[in-house]
Amino acid sequence: MSARGLFTAFLIVASASAAIAQEDKQPPYWASIASGQAMTHTGPGRNYPNVWLYQRRDLPVRVIKKYENWRQIQDPDGAQGWMLVTMLSDRRTAIVKAGEPRAVRVGPYDDAKISARAEPGVVGRISKCNDGWCRIEIGNRRGYIRVADIWGVGPNEVVD
Repeated sequence: MSARGLFTAFLIVASASAAIAQEDKQPPYWASIASGQAMTHTGPGRNYPNVWLYQRRDLPVRVIKKYENWRQIQDPDGAQGWMLVTMLSDRRTAIVKAGEPRAVRVGPYDDAKISARAEPGVVGRISKCNDGWCRIEIGNRRGYIRVADIWGVGPNEVVD
């Protein structure tokens, strides 16, 4: 099998794995957009009119309903639509809330040194959320950000 064939096979398996993982979850739950382009529709099917074309991989979304291979999502602005489950990822991400740039600190506490400031609208991958803080990775920068400063994790949610 060629390298291209192996890569295609890998993508098919990865998409199927993501869909299977999402089948087990019951809404509401957090997900992210898996592709650089993902369309929402007014209902759970391709025959429903298009609502919005998302062109931002890793954008966090809230899954609020399930129907077969479709998920009704809500984006950070509150817009809702139905998206194919294969366009979603279990990868946890968050977007920095509007307002002032938010501090990213070297440790999960207010007195920790600020290592960066994240502008509103910046998306990062999150992990290890607990006690009001999440570990965040934005590009090659890592640190901790307050849960209150991001959208993509519940206020008292623990992420391992």
